[in-house]
Amino acid sequence: MQPCHRSFRATFLVVRIAGLIAVNSVVAAPSGASARQAEGLTAIPGIRVGHFTLSERPTGCTVVLVERGAVGGVDVRGAAPGTRETDLLAPMNTVQQVHAVVLSGGSAFGLAVADGVMRYLEARQIGFDVGVARVPIVPAAILFDLDVGGRPDVRPTAECGYRAAEAATTGPVAEGNVGAGAGATVGKLLGGGRAMKAGIGSAARELASGLIVAVLVAVNAVGDVIDPSSGEVVAGARTEDGLGLVDVRNLIREGFTGNSESGRNTTLAVVATNALLDKAQINKVAQMAHDGLARAIFPVHTPWDGDVIFSLATGDYEGEGGVFLIGALAADLVAEAVVRAVRAAEGIPGYPAVRDLTSR
Repeated sequence: MQPCHRSFRATFLVVRIAGLIAVNSVVAAPSGASARQAEGLTAIPGIRVGHFTLSERPTGCTVVLVERGAVGGVDVRGAAPGTRETDLLAPMNTVQQVHAVVLSGGSAFGLAVADGVMRYLEARQIGFDVGVARVPIVPAAILFDLDVGGRPDVRPTAECGYRAAEAATTGPVAEGNVGAGAGATVGKLLGGGRAMKAGIGSAARELASGLIVAVLVAVNAVGDVIDPSSGEVVAGARTEDGLGLVDVRNLIREGFTGNSESGRNTTLAVVATNALLDKAQINKVAQMAHDGLARAIFPVHTPWDGDVIFSLATGDYEGEGGVFLIGALAADLVAEAVVRAVRAAEGIPGYPAVRDLTSR
């Protein structure tokens, strides 16, 4: 098994804590934002988030733990997904709750991360009771980052998943170059040499009623990232001199069909609420949440993306809310988190970040 190493380069937004990645810094919340908004996905009571970032190249995994269990759903829109246990989340299927969700880099190799999370949960006797054992239910999805950093043989392993689970906390979600976002990039329609760095973003909203909706996104899109509030490109394919942004919307409207180097991407998200929803309802929330990707990424859900959104309902809040409100808020927050992900990212060799383009 490939080890998960304990030294970390300065290009990553990480700190060393007993060999685990436990980053607590976040992008500053907007003026007037509540504490819940600043927490991100962990604004939902009962949810913990842990990242593990490898040192040999930019890649890693992110684990969302719901050890008390949560009703789970999923919606897969990209044409090139890499997933595990998504069929189980269909409303007609038997198991009702999940205990963790895994997002990982490393392409299909990264699905092994879920094995480590299962081992972590099994040791704590958490899982679906089958009589002779408790089987942890851990859906997972991966993004492609093997072409970042020059070491495609370095990928997240089961051990990385275990360590990410150990590092999971209820504190504010770390954003930027961490976990599944460590090797994430955007703006690849003109080839990887003109792309930019992206990463993890998270956002949450709590209403006066006590209803909470929160999201976490690992942004690794072939397309550009658009700020829905202004309609302007925040990050994406760069000009030939590398100093500006092309805005591929204009190219596509003129008939541009992409680039052979554009493939292998995928944006992943987890949407959660404290509402009491059944499997059919939480699956609908996942569907609606994809509208947030469509608002903030152009193009999205392409043949070269494997976009997946998982959804969780913990059931602690039994007041008014419903699928309409939760789904609409989820879409809004997904778009916000996508923009946060690129703004929080730090540049790495070959992939500048938003902060490196002084005009942004």
